[in-house]
Amino acid sequence: MHNAAGEYNCMQSPHAAIGNGSSLSSAPNKQYSFEVRSMSLKPDRRLLHAGIWAKAELGFYVEPQWCSERLFAVEEFAGSVWDPAVGIGRVAEAARHAGYVTHATDIADRGYEHFDGCVDFLRCEQSRANNIVCNPPFDHCDRFVHQALALTSGKIAMIWLARRLNAARWLAETPLARVYLLTPRPSMPPGQVILAGEKPGGGTQDFVWLVWERGHNGPPALHWLRRQP
Repeated sequence: MHNAAGEYNCMQSPHAAIGNGSSLSSAPNKQYSFEVRSMSLKPDRRLLHAGIWAKAELGFYVEPQWCSERLFAVEEFAGSVWDPAVGIGRVAEAARHAGYVTHATDIADRGYEHFDGCVDFLRCEQSRANNIVCNPPFDHCDRFVHQALALTSGKIAMIWLARRLNAARWLAETPLARVYLLTPRPSMPPGQVILAGEKPGGGTQDFVWLVWERGHNGPPALHWLRRQP
């Protein structure tokens, strides 16, 4: 579940569509008139080719299925896996298919088949599994990480925006063991776009998986995590 609102913008000015290199100033003997019509777009239904979406409520963004499948192909987790920001279940399904007992909760019910109930992760007092893996609200990633570290002694893995890493000084105080750069760039639209049946592509944001491991010391290792192994 993620926060990419405002990061996509390929809308052009109406003056950029005159064509053939002409402009209003270069044709003084001609008169041009433009009718500008406003477009009313629902927050969860934006022009797909424009790649513009309204900010998702509660940070509900959905990653492509391959992002989670590839994580579980390269990382081993001892015991069960809890996704506390399960959304429509992409991470949880990948964990189930990898053979893990999974627990799936979220602050709201998004219709996931194996949903275990509404839970405010930031107010939890104990973990529901040995490991925590999720796509948290991007604006609260630090809070999710610190909460996960307080709740479990197992591995923690979370998706985040790569561009925020250089300013995230709080990471230096955590046992961050590995950073996986996701390639090609995955498109992570608001969940309502996916639930509406759309299949967006052409993401312009870079994302990473961050993996924390108890007892790790020193800088994290950097890896590529490709859609095709």
